[in-house]
Amino acid sequence: MKPSTGIITDQAPADRDAPDDALASQPIGYWAGLVHEAVTRHVRDAMARIDVTQPQYWVLNRICGGPAASSRDEVIVQLAPLTRELHEIPRAVDQLLHRGWLRNDAGQNLRITDAGENARARLRGLVTALRAEVHKDISDQEYVAALKVLRTMLANVQGAESS
Repeated sequence: MKPSTGIITDQAPADRDAPDDALASQPIGYWAGLVHEAVTRHVRDAMARIDVTQPQYWVLNRICGGPAASSRDEVIVQLAPLTRELHEIPRAVDQLLHRGWLRNDAGQNLRITDAGENARARLRGLVTALRAEVHKDISDQEYVAALKVLRTMLANVQGAESS
């Protein structure tokens, strides 16, 4: 990150049509919120067209890419921070069990089935295509720079909250 110039930019009211030379004064919460809502809606709408939810995809990825065995409770605890709704992850687990994409082993750990792995692979292709749409005209370097800025802002706020 570049060192601060010591100049504090005044905050302007949120304006979707602000010209480039006025963007430094725009509120990050407004813009981050717009992007979050639009990208989430775009992904969830695309998944809904094939009768899958984003939380179901998260669960499949967690079961497939996580430790050798995960209980229902472990999956719920690990994925809960991704959602604002308390029951979204438990509901996704139940839906995947009902659909036959997950099963419980003898130790009551969740395992992905062949049908679940096939679905996860198809979803991964969809998510990769959606990512390409969202990242159109944005280089990896620009994306990394944007995430570093957001990560620094998060650290700044979290540091201020603990003071």
